[in-house]
Amino acid sequence: MGIIRFSKALVMAAVAATLLTTAACSSKSNQTSDADLAAPVTVGAMAANFKDIELPAEMKWDTAESITVNTSSFQGGIAKYSGRVEINSLRDFLLSSMANNKWKMVGDTQYDNKIILAFTKPSRACLIALEEGFGGFLGKTYATLYVTSDLAAGTRTNPFGEPLR
Repeated sequence: MGIIRFSKALVMAAVAATLLTTAACSSKSNQTSDADLAAPVTVGAMAANFKDIELPAEMKWDTAESITVNTSSFQGGIAKYSGRVEINSLRDFLLSSMANNKWKMVGDTQYDNKIILAFTKPSRACLIALEEGFGGFLGKTYATLYVTSDLAAGTRTNPFGEPLR
């Protein structure tokens, strides 16, 4: 049983890595004010430039489990959220809000209590992993967002910001 769960986790990680790799790179965004809890919460809270990725207000950002990377040519990070939101409702919200923000869905997969959604924009990628926690729909739902922005795209520089020769 432990091997089966480990294998499923390994397959999930491989699918996530493949979707993120094939989806290309991402671009920038920004954040909504924490004071406005009725409005959607955005990933911008974690990276200050991801305004076009929205989550329901019930999803709370876990700053201790999130990380950002900002260089002159790349911006991205991993943002973790949790909240009492039914997983299929969260998936539907994300599909709608990402389409409204001009993200193109390039792939998705689902098994057991996990859903992975992959989106792209020019020079940008966003992979969202959703997982239903203990207690099913009565417990918490977790969302992990992997966001990348290739700020050097369209310029004559490599991913490290160095001029091409």
